Amino acid sequence: MSCCNATGERPTSHDLSKRINPEDKRLINCKSVDVNQLMPLKYQWAWEHYLNGCANHWMPTEVPMQRDVELWKSNRLTPDERRVIMRNLGFFSTAESLVGNNIVLAVFKHVTNPECRQYLLRQAFEEAIHTHTFHYIVESLSLDQREVFNMYHEVNSINDKDAFEMTLTEDLANPNFTTDSLEGIQKFIKNLVGFYVIMEGIFFYSGFVMMLSFKRQNRMVGIGEQFEYIMRDESIHLNFGIDLINGVKEENPEAWTSELQAEILAMIEKAVELEIAYAQDCLPTGILGLNANVFNEYVEHIADRRLERIGMKSRWGSRNPFPWLGETIDLGKEKNFFETRVTEYQKTASLDW
Repeated sequence: MSCCNATGERPTSHDLSKRINPEDKRLINCKSVDVNQLMPLKYQWAWEHYLNGCANHWMPTEVPMQRDVELWKSNRLTPDERRVIMRNLGFFSTAESLVGNNIVLAVFKHVTNPECRQYLLRQAFEEAIHTHTFHYIVESLSLDQREVFNMYHEVNSINDKDAFEMTLTEDLANPNFTTDSLEGIQKFIKNLVGFYVIMEGIFFYSGFVMMLSFKRQNRMVGIGEQFEYIMRDESIHLNFGIDLINGVKEENPEAWTSELQAEILAMIEKAVELEIAYAQDCLPTGILGLNANVFNEYVEHIADRRLERIGMKSRWGSRNPFPWLGETIDLGKEKNFFETRVTEYQKTASLDW
């Protein structure tokens, strides 16, 4: 039985011409290197993100929910506290699916580097685990499944964020879209900024603060633990996305124009506006030591950090109003998030970074 290579040609013995030079690899628009040849690596950072993701594998069903169920069924949660929990379950349950679909349907085919694709496959699986998490929480608390998973159609502050993200996928989802042109590369960068910097780097973080505030008070600890695990996954997603954006910029400097940077700044300004509106909707009154006004500062603070990470100037100059987050969510520690060993979070792999 004979075998042919990807071009339909039968390989010759010791066909060394097909062996790749790692320097020929590119993040996008690589026509000369077989995308199936992972080794030798060029982008070590992508492989490290993949290994870090694998080392932190978890499943929501490993987290006990009995205490959460007892508290939810009691009268010890106020209507405003229940609103915060429901709003965040409603947002995250659909947002994780949007991110996963963007990876699979839009981003993956345009990334021409195998080690980056390896990480994208891992990330897509993690997004599925996160969606599974909200299914598990909804079932555990006996919530109305349709209410939670359809909330993005019924709550304006959630719908506005999701609709904003969907506009950034439209071009890439077009079957005729390519990154062969300068315009195509710029649209691809905007998509990466929209989903990694904005969705996973801004839109998710207010919800993390709200839900971890319950756990800080030793309430809803099962949900809080799952949100911690999701947040740690998202920290790696964010760092991978920023590395990918900066790598595409470096390999295609002609695309990183002042006009594109102005468009990205406008996107992030709009995202800050939407996230502040979401926080106000979740927190119409002050609870858990939180209020809507303090989230103005926080959202502006994290938006500034994201701008700096992709080589742009900070915009707002706001402080971080949540110093208690410390080792759990401190934005200054995103690069070394797992240096504090979290033994209960490990599987067979070790978090020895």
